[in-house]
Order: sequence, then C-alpha cells, then structure tokens
Amino acid sequence: MNKIYISNKREKHQINKNIYGHFAEHLGRCIYEGFWVGEDSDIPNHKGIRLDVVEALKKLNIPVLRWPGGCFADEYHWKDGIGPREQRKTIVNTNWGGVVENNHFGTHEFFDLCEMLGCEAYINGNVGSGTVQEMQEWVEYMTFDGESPMANERKKNGREKPWKVAFFGVGNENWGCGGHMRPEYYADLYRQYQTYVKNYSDTPIYKIACGANIDDYPWTEVLMREASQFMNGLSLHHYSLVGGWEKKGDALNFPEEEWFSLLENAKKMDELITKHSTIMDKYDSEKRVGMIVDEWGTWLAVEPGTNPGFLYQQNTIRDAMVAAITFHIFHKHGDRVTMANIAQTVNVLQAMILTDGEKMLKTPTYHVFEMFKHHQEAMLLDTKEESVSEYISSSVTKKEDTMIISLCNYGLEETETIEYFIEDGTFTGKTVEAFALIGDKMNAHNTFDAPEQVSKKVFEDFSIDDNKLAVVIPPMSVVTVSVQG
Repeated sequence: MNKIYISNKREKHQINKNIYGHFAEHLGRCIYEGFWVGEDSDIPNHKGIRLDVVEALKKLNIPVLRWPGGCFADEYHWKDGIGPREQRKTIVNTNWGGVVENNHFGTHEFFDLCEMLGCEAYINGNVGSGTVQEMQEWVEYMTFDGESPMANERKKNGREKPWKVAFFGVGNENWGCGGHMRPEYYADLYRQYQTYVKNYSDTPIYKIACGANIDDYPWTEVLMREASQFMNGLSLHHYSLVGGWEKKGDALNFPEEEWFSLLENAKKMDELITKHSTIMDKYDSEKRVGMIVDEWGTWLAVEPGTNPGFLYQQNTIRDAMVAAITFHIFHKHGDRVTMANIAQTVNVLQAMILTDGEKMLKTPTYHVFEMFKHHQEAMLLDTKEESVSEYISSSVTKKEDTMIISLCNYGLEETETIEYFIEDGTFTGKTVEAFALIGDKMNAHNTFDAPEQVSKKVFEDFSIDDNKLAVVIPPMSVVTVSVQG
C-alpha cells in the first residue's frame, strides 16, 4: 500500500543546514590534486585552488567544511603551513600512505577555499601531539583583530583582518589515532585545552569535544558527566562497512548480499544516535550540546592499483542509497544532531568529486547532496506510515509554503508507488521541481570517459490530486519532489 500521512501543521524541529557539511582531510588526493593544484598549474585555478571543483561544490550550498583531519589533525602543527610557501617545512603524512607533503596548503589557503565556497570553517585542533600553547596561538592567529604576536604574524603573512572560525574541534578520535586515551583522561585534557580556545570576537566559537567511536557508549557517559558544561558539541563517528574493518567489500564488483548488508550497516546510524542521545539526555535534557557526526559514509576497498593509504574508492548508486538513508536518519534526530560531515569531499572514501589530472566527475553521492539541499533549514513535518515497504526511506520537510519530499527505493527489483496524504491541508498542484537519480544496475557509476551515466534527471512519474501525491519510484533510485502545499 505504501501510504504516508503528512501533518502540514505539526512541525517537529528545524533541519540544521550543517547536517549537510563536508570534510577535507590531508589524506590521499583530497587536498593535493583534489582542491589544491598550485598557482603554476595548467588546471584553471584561483590562488592555487582548482576552479572546476569549487564551481561544482558551490551548487551543493555547502554550509561548513571540516579541516585538516581526521587522524592528520593530531599530527598537524599549524605553524609549518604559514608564511612563504617556498620556506614551509615538508612533512611526512604517517597516517595516510607515508607520503611527503610540502605544506603549500595551510591556514590561509583553507580560508581562501572557504571564502570561495561560501561556507563556514570547522577547524580541528591538535591534542594528540600538540600543546595547549600551540592551540591557543592558532586560535589567536586566526581570529584576533588587534595587536598581538600571532595577529601581527598573520598580518605579515598577508591577511590584515581575522577570519571567522565558527567551529573548533578539540582533538580527533583521541580514543584511537589521536592518542589511544581513556575517556577519563581525555575528558580532563578537553577541559584544559578548551579553556584556551578563546573568543576574540563577538561571535563565540562553537567548541566540539571528541566523542565516541561507533557504539562506545561508556565514552559518551564519561564525557557528558565530566565535561559537558564546557562543550557545545560532542562528535560521533560511524562508517558503513561490508565485512568489517579487516575485509572491506569491493566498491564496484559486489554480490547482491553486499548491496543489502552495506545499507543495513548504514541504517545502524539510527540506533547509534538514539542510544548516544539517551545518555546525553541524562546530563543535558534541554539538548544544548549538539551531536556532531563529523565522520560518516561508506568505507570500502580501494580501487585496484591505487595506494592503499589513499582510500580512493569508486562511488555507485549504492553509495547514493547510503547518503539518502543517512540524511533521513539525521532529519529524524534533528533535535540533537546539529552537524554532520561526510568523509570526504574529493577523491577519498564516499566523495562528491573524483579527479584525474585535469578531468573531474560528479559522483552519485554528489547528486543526492544537490537534490536534498532544499531540506537545509526546513522544518521536519510529522508523518505516519501505513504498510510501507522495508525498502522505502522517506522524509518530508517544509520551508515557507513549499513542501520538500525526498525518498529512496533501495530494493533491487520492484517499482513502488508511494502515496502521500496531507491530513490538514491540500497540495496546490503547483510543482516547484522534481528530480530522480536512478541506477540501472547495482554498481551503476560514473567514469571519466562517461561522467553522466548516473546523474540527476527531471522526474515526471508522479501525480497530484487535492490532498494526495502519488510517486512511482523505480528500484535503486532516489527522488525528490518539491511542491507547494
């Protein structure tokens, strides 16, 4: 039957635009070759940042970008990445492939990128191998508008006015690559380090503590008990896997059972958020502390012939299903989840963009982000489902007088008709837009020779009649319909 009843007047909560955030780590070819090509490159660029990637990403309305890591953050020493580029230190990226980096992309270049994208900055500080002084001086360098040693150093390096740092993460994965710490130890370190993330402007920095790895609920308990009064957000990391960390499934050549097992693993996000939220509610019933899912997405086997430490994987219609399902989960928990950052933006894991020299393509995941962007800052509407297929995932939001309906059918064979009924209103029948992303096979994907095989298309297989919208959605597809109602 696939019936979904919408209350046009019962709004649950607003969808924070930062749920649609991104993550760019110094990992593989995300920064170098992905975003950064250098000012002398033949690839069109502005201040060394490649323009085709920026122009594509601007269409997603990216709200926030997290940098420089990830595991890289807790080995990054920011002073190595400022000043004349030819004088910057080269470093070894010990976490990701053991490659040598020249530090040509540093603080100034990152903020240039944010300004080009029109997004907020989420900086991740170094707790694992850094000092309190180093972190404090970085914040001062970036945000202080006055006379001080760090502000004067910034001005000497070409930036007169400070930047705005909207979000600051005090360490990353400190239970693992960020220092293998116990939660009690990290909680004390967090309390200490965050003290020196000073607010030098009228806009306070939103401070994010390192949260749990997947289902480590005791970590959340300790952090909330010992340090919640000093934080604005607490992070959570969950990657969708096939076969566990030891045996990651293939990104392209996978059997039918791995289609479903990956999606089931992605759906675990709902359980994780629910259980971590329950713990957070004990210490923060008013939901002042946001849950920040700043690493999520698919983690599959690297493409054959590529550096294993670069985490370069192809991106198929299956990844698009993961993105749609996960966003619907984030919408559901939007009263607690206030930001999320997919891993990662370019050339790494579940990327938006893949590049090969001067070539660039948009992945199926990119198109989901573009189709779903109208959910940003919309109000989630209350819905009730009746006999809906287990393979259907849906979300309904409203912004002003426009209702945004997104749904995916992750079944492999059956076309489904979904009927949406407005319980306390009507559709005007004036459609704003309707799009679909459809896979013709499980591993449908784009290549540099055929970059538009899986792309957003105008969708017309729906009908509107007074208070009912009927959508006919094929298998392996994502659909969005925006309609006045």
